[in-house]
Amino acid sequence: MIVRQFISWIRTASAGERAEATRALARAWLVSDLSEDDRIAAEGALLMLLDDPSPLVRRAMAEAFARSSEAPAAIVQALSSDQPSVALPVLEHSPLLIDADLVDIVATGGSEVQCAIARRIALPASVCAAIAEVGCAAAALELIENPYAELAPFSWDRIVERHGHLAAIREAMLVLEDLPAATRAALVAKLSDTLAQFVVARNWLSADRAGRVAAEARDRSAINIAARSRGEDMRGLVRHLRATSQLTAGLILRALLSGNLELFDAALVELSELPPARVTALLHDRGGASLHALLRRAGLPESTFAAFQIALQACHEHGFVDSDDGAARLRRRMVERVLTHCETDRGATEPLLILLRRFATESAREEARQFCDELAAEETIAPVYDLAAA
Repeated sequence: MIVRQFISWIRTASAGERAEATRALARAWLVSDLSEDDRIAAEGALLMLLDDPSPLVRRAMAEAFARSSEAPAAIVQALSSDQPSVALPVLEHSPLLIDADLVDIVATGGSEVQCAIARRIALPASVCAAIAEVGCAAAALELIENPYAELAPFSWDRIVERHGHLAAIREAMLVLEDLPAATRAALVAKLSDTLAQFVVARNWLSADRAGRVAAEARDRSAINIAARSRGEDMRGLVRHLRATSQLTAGLILRALLSGNLELFDAALVELSELPPARVTALLHDRGGASLHALLRRAGLPESTFAAFQIALQACHEHGFVDSDDGAARLRRRMVERVLTHCETDRGATEPLLILLRRFATESAREEARQFCDELAAEETIAPVYDLAAA
């Protein structure tokens, strides 16, 4: 009887009045102790209201049913396909929408719809993959900032590939502590390329010069990322560097001259395709023949073998391995020792000497900066001690 009166009344009520009445009816359906006949009649009225011309009415129903697992499934399904202003509460919160529904809506929906789904709690990997693959940049940003999203490594990489040129995406990803090392390297490479294109477009640098600067920046960043990577994360980084043609002799030599033996080992394992234990044994064999055979199998230029051998000897003899920051900086003494040897080696090529001279300049500047920073820190601390003594 009440539902009949409701249906009769809404025919002449205003949109605002219909919306409030619809909200009340939806809540009654959820929480009131209705008889079976009244429950069926109420659901029929709500189904009829899906055709109400005013989005205010349908929005009121969506807000009432959005978070409930007891809501009528057919109504929730219909609301999820409505216009964005109606569908958003259901898309963001409803537990009744299955993964396949969400993937389909991501593929066919607009930015607002994709963002609402990206904000869902307990967002499964399949839906995350759909957003990473076809979602807009705003939805990708929502996904990155959603702590409940189950993002697989390939989804991270896809976001970088599609939206890594955007500063907001990069900043949101780089602050994540658990971001895979390979993804972090891809993101840095994207930034380097973006900056290189910018300076070339402004005629600040030639294309060749900008490309070299960007490549050097990528190599330095790869070493810094590797310094914080271990185990499978390191192996994933090395696989990424190889797949993107960044695992060059220059990068591997930089790793060794930074004292990062873990990255050096992982790179040779990847390139030689030998078991890790075998590579480690060959590297600890002080004879040069074993090292040369390993480097040759890894496909590195023979002109670099002497540089690798001298650098590895320096690591073993003087313990140039940084256990605090994971070997992120070039070691000046190591670089100068290798450069001195190669300058007197007839087999050393000019490109190798140019690379080592750049390494020598970079390591000297880094050491000078570190020295000045330490002096400045001492100057800051000294007045504190003076005041304490007074």
